[in-house]
Amino acid sequence: MKKYYSLLLLCLVVLSCKKEAVIAPKTVKKHLYTLSDDAMEGRKAGTPGIEKAAVYIENEFKRIGLTTFDTLQNYRQTFTFTNRRTGAEITSSNIIGVLEGKTKKDEYVIVSAHYDHLGIRKKEGQLDSIYNGANDDASGVTGVLALAEYFKEKGDNERSILFVAFTAEEMGLIGSTHFGKGIDASKFVAGINLEMIGKTSSFGPNTAWLTGFDRSDFGTIVQKNLEGTGYSLHPDPYKKFNLFFRSDNASLARLGVPSHTFSATPIDVDKDYHQASDEAETLDITVITETIKAVAKGTESIIKGTDTPTRVIIEEKDK
Repeated sequence: MKKYYSLLLLCLVVLSCKKEAVIAPKTVKKHLYTLSDDAMEGRKAGTPGIEKAAVYIENEFKRIGLTTFDTLQNYRQTFTFTNRRTGAEITSSNIIGVLEGKTKKDEYVIVSAHYDHLGIRKKEGQLDSIYNGANDDASGVTGVLALAEYFKEKGDNERSILFVAFTAEEMGLIGSTHFGKGIDASKFVAGINLEMIGKTSSFGPNTAWLTGFDRSDFGTIVQKNLEGTGYSLHPDPYKKFNLFFRSDNASLARLGVPSHTFSATPIDVDKDYHQASDEAETLDITVITETIKAVAKGTESIIKGTDTPTRVIIEEKDK
């Protein structure tokens, strides 16, 4: 009996020492400032700058303990495409890591953001030529990395989670389109895309908005899970900008996946959008951190397998 109680005590000690899953502002700031540093040279697809960002994301996936996807030999899904504007051939990579599900490993939830931006653009009279893309979309990639670590530490995802940093979004959703061509969309239960989450939304503090809210019940599920948290999710207030089809969620949505984009930025009045002024210093670490936490809480039941969003509604003209 004494031996039994000693073993029980040991188990309790081990459980109490287990690392708690947290999303810490310090980690958020580290990712954001690293990815939007001048050393990344604006992360334009096909440049040395985006290669530096790719290596950083790969190293984080490895540190966290994610596995590789499908038949890939590493975290990179490398491909070549033609730049629609210049006709140049560009080779770039989506960076993909997997956290396998406990009981529903063949059902996937994708958590994504694009890690490319506009690169270096020299303009007369403009001192800063590096378009760092801190909000667009280093903030989103920061969310992907933070959520990967959070769910890995939590260890209760029944469904498999794919964490993806897409390339060449700024050139026309190239990376996510390539990814979509190689998957069985019927196995993808939901898409969680993060885009420009670094500023307080027009709905006020502790709020975000979701594109394509009325195209599935994904947003309603998130709202239900956020009840009582002090954080709220709203339908996209910028319908005239057609944002549902302007971010990487669209590539999966066109395949029927309930894939939506979370954002917090008041895009209609944001003076830093696609400007050299989109620097990390202009963003609010607390806003980013709380938004990532809300995404984690809001999508928890989907990742655990207790909720399954309805397939997305796409009209024929939008395909």
